[in-house]
Amino acid sequence: MIEFHAVHAPARPRPAPHVHRSRADEVYEQLKRDVAEFNLVPGDRFTENELSERLGVSRTPVRQALFRLQQEGYVEVLFRSGWRVLPFDFDQFEQLYDLRMVLETTAVQRICADDLRVDQALLAQLAAIWLVPAAERSSDAAQVSKWDEEFHCALVAAAGNNEMARVHRDVTDRIRIIRRLDFTKQMRIDATYDEHAKILKAVQRKRADQAAMLLRAHIETSQAEVRKITLHQVHLARTSGLGK
Repeated sequence: MIEFHAVHAPARPRPAPHVHRSRADEVYEQLKRDVAEFNLVPGDRFTENELSERLGVSRTPVRQALFRLQQEGYVEVLFRSGWRVLPFDFDQFEQLYDLRMVLETTAVQRICADDLRVDQALLAQLAAIWLVPAAERSSDAAQVSKWDEEFHCALVAAAGNNEMARVHRDVTDRIRIIRRLDFTKQMRIDATYDEHAKILKAVQRKRADQAAMLLRAHIETSQAEVRKITLHQVHLARTSGLGK
């Protein structure tokens, strides 16, 4: 059984080298947040001038950011009438969920391997959130959504393969908006707690096949819920502030 030790304060890290971020980078990140937080939803139309005024920047970085988002499938340019947030591409989401399943099930199998050095601190942090009595569970949809994303990213990171973790973060980023809609119902929040707890307990006992099976079923359930999502739910998420 994997032992969970007290997490000691790490040595103070060296300052990270300064990374120059352009205005276009900042606009790009802000617009991606707007999509993830339902400030911009599929079908919304806007112009470069409107974004420039709202963000307080010139049109050049706005245009650069929009072209980048266009390449990634978030928006499209409309002939002589600005830009539009693209409808959800459910075929792409299906493929991303399939890739996510491969990455995460491989990660838990590596975590359970006897000869692998696992990041115990990450696993201890997960246990502190998900292995709690029912009375201590959060019912805040936005909070649980954030914790859910961190749970799956931490499992992959704990396996110790940096390239696997990098690819998984990219997948996570691309499915974030659709994934957050999975927490609009209390029953899905309850199910997430139950399923995460079972996965963690299997990992603690080093039962690799069981952990992978539970994780696969967990992701498949979420994938099935994604297929039921409607534009109405997206607009409800915008008014309820789920993405905040």
